[in-house]
Parts: sequence; C-alpha cells; structure tokens
Amino acid sequence: MSRPDEIRDAILKAALKIAPFEGWSHLTLKRAVRDAGFPEGSEELYFENGLSDLLNHWSDALNAQAEQEIQALDLGALKIRDRITQAVLLRLEAIGPHEEAARRASARLVLPDLAPTGLKQIWNAADMIWRAIGDTSTDGNYYSKRTILSSVIWSTLPIWLSDQSDDKSAARTFLDARIENVMAFEKLKWRVKGFTKDMPDPAEILGQLRYGGSEIFSRRRKGRARRRRYSR
Repeated sequence: MSRPDEIRDAILKAALKIAPFEGWSHLTLKRAVRDAGFPEGSEELYFENGLSDLLNHWSDALNAQAEQEIQALDLGALKIRDRITQAVLLRLEAIGPHEEAARRASARLVLPDLAPTGLKQIWNAADMIWRAIGDTSTDGNYYSKRTILSSVIWSTLPIWLSDQSDDKSAARTFLDARIENVMAFEKLKWRVKGFTKDMPDPAEILGQLRYGGSEIFSRRRKGRARRRRYSR
C-alpha cells in the first residue's frame, strides 16, 4: 500500500501535467486525482485544504530538492554572497521543466484567497536557504534576513520564469542586483554592532533594574575608563 506522501506525490505529478493548460483550480486537483488512478474524493483525504495544500506540497518538494543540492555544495569555500546566490539559483532551478505550471501557480497565488499561501511559500523558501547555508541566528536578525531574502526571491521569480534564454542570463543579472540588498543589510548590521558595542544592553539593564540592582552602570563606567587608560 502506498504511503500518504507517495500518493500526494502521484497526484501532484498528474496535476503538473494539467496545470500548464488548465491552470490551478479545484477542478485541476480533482482531475489529477482521477488521472493518478485514485478514487473520486481522494483529494479531500490527502489535501484537506484543497488547492492550497496541493501548491504547498509542490513548494515543499522544491525546497527539499534545493536544500539537498545546497548541502552538496562546498559551502566553506564560498563567501556569504556566493552561498546566497547559489542557493537561490538552486531553488529556482528546482522548478525544472515545469515553468509554465509555475507561472500559472504564481498568478493564482496572488489572488486574495491564496495570497497568504503564496507569502508563506516565499518565506519558507527563504528560511530553507538561510538554514541550508548555515545561518543559526535566533534574534531579530532571523526575521530581518528572511524578510529581505523573501523579497529577493519574490522579485526574481517572475523574471526567472519569463527569461527564455538557455542560461537565464537576464534573470541571473537581476538576481545579482537583488543580492546587494542582502549584503547591504549584513554590512549595516556589523556597522551598527560596532557603533553600539559600548552601549548598555537593554535586556541586561532591565534585568538589573527588575531586581533593584544599579551596579551595572558603575561596571560599564569603570570598563570604559580602563579602555581609555590602556589606549593612551
């Protein structure tokens, strides 16, 4: 007996043959179930939320394929810019021969009922890329990095799908320019850290004040005085 994920994969495979001509709709899903050889109504069992779940299953499959290929790269030999660029390219290349289905999906995912699904898919792709290239941030940088990279993927995807050249030269040039947004953020982050390294940590201050302590301020003043003395 086939496992649920294998059945979902089979239905998705059938849907990818229909969608380039008929678009993505509930009817496409029902036809894909029939073409894959499963009983009528199976879509309600394997894709409880209908078309949204079907498109999410495809996006998750593309993420899984890209993540495996990213991890096969020699990431240690690549600069952060090159890691991000290569990772985004691998995610886009994972679409493979299904670009027309992807164009139809992109058009469907901007409509109000599925717009949240589309945004979530872009976010998940950005999250996968950052994790795959070794990002371990858990603070505000976690969200900033993924937000910026989501905008990169979102803006590059239609260029990629419309570029009919063999080497996708126009899309690659566009992506290179967008990656500047990510690198500008990284540079700004380190500048801000440099400017604020001697400033009190708000969390530490609040923790001290919560328990009635004020020695944190005297410790920091003494620390700055020592640094000035040693630098003379």
